[in-house]
Amino acid sequence: MKKLFVLLSIMVLVLAACGRPATSVSKGDNGKDDQEVYTIRIAHLVPEEQSSHVAAVTFKEKLEKESNGRLKVEIYPNGSLFGSDREAIEAVQLGNVEMTIPAVAPLASFNKKFMVFDLPFIFDDNEAAYKALDGELGQGLLKDLEKNDLKGLVFAENGFRHMSNNNGPITSPNDLKGLKYRTLENPLHTDTFKAFGANASPFSFGELYTALQQGSYDAMEAPISLYYTNKFYEVQNYLTLSGHVYAATILLMNNDFYTKLPEDLQELVVEKSEEYRTEQRKIAQQQDVEFLENLKEKGMKVNEITPEQKDVFREATKVVYDKFTSEIGEELVEQAKAANN
Repeated sequence: MKKLFVLLSIMVLVLAACGRPATSVSKGDNGKDDQEVYTIRIAHLVPEEQSSHVAAVTFKEKLEKESNGRLKVEIYPNGSLFGSDREAIEAVQLGNVEMTIPAVAPLASFNKKFMVFDLPFIFDDNEAAYKALDGELGQGLLKDLEKNDLKGLVFAENGFRHMSNNNGPITSPNDLKGLKYRTLENPLHTDTFKAFGANASPFSFGELYTALQQGSYDAMEAPISLYYTNKFYEVQNYLTLSGHVYAATILLMNNDFYTKLPEDLQELVVEKSEEYRTEQRKIAQQQDVEFLENLKEKGMKVNEITPEQKDVFREATKVVYDKFTSEIGEELVEQAKAANN
């Protein structure tokens, strides 16, 4: 009985240590409570050299310095805590961690309105995407996330997504027919590639390299930065600059955690999030240029589809717009399209 009591006591201590370290209180020289310290853990999937992590390090430094130590930030990159964006979003929603920086696409599982940003070819360029994301459309959707126990702070970017495979250059939907194609965990993305003729299905990003290496998938699509930083050039020979979807990321915080912060710290988090957005987008665009050259040096064969070829892909996606516009909301779709004007 004595041994059992000791064992149970140890288990209680271990379980207590696994709880969320949302706040702690430091003591002043007089032994009294000095200040409350709030710990923000940020879990994300990308490697340390990718723009989202680089800007997150600056975000961390600013929050800690300008809060005079009242905010402590811990960053967990490389999918070290969660193997997919969906898992990380769920963890933030449940309060198991305080923040994540996922691709926007998996948010469709939590709030279908976010599929508006995943409609193929809806944005002509980065500036149109920024206009939509930072304007009335994007800000309204950030506010809407509070219904999902999430605080959407800002949109940042992964950049335009491009196609890759091991068979040859892609110039028309015919080149995708029958390919085992990995897509994001988003039904609109999967249906888009099915419309192109691919055998498309979603799969966890953290396990994708191995799946491609083993032949479970023939092809994938991603922004340039992720092709390079995750070394997909080792398992994919051909890269087609299709720009079929603009991939935004989002700075997400647990809404309950955010609302319990003192007002001045809430304001600081919002202010530094906006600075994060500016820095991250700048780095992302620089990396797109640099990493594309690196991919060519690593042996990837790169081709760009012409405007006429892109029109054929656009035509193939009409069925996707027909299926999802009513689900997303026609007004939101029109708002997104208007950003190109």
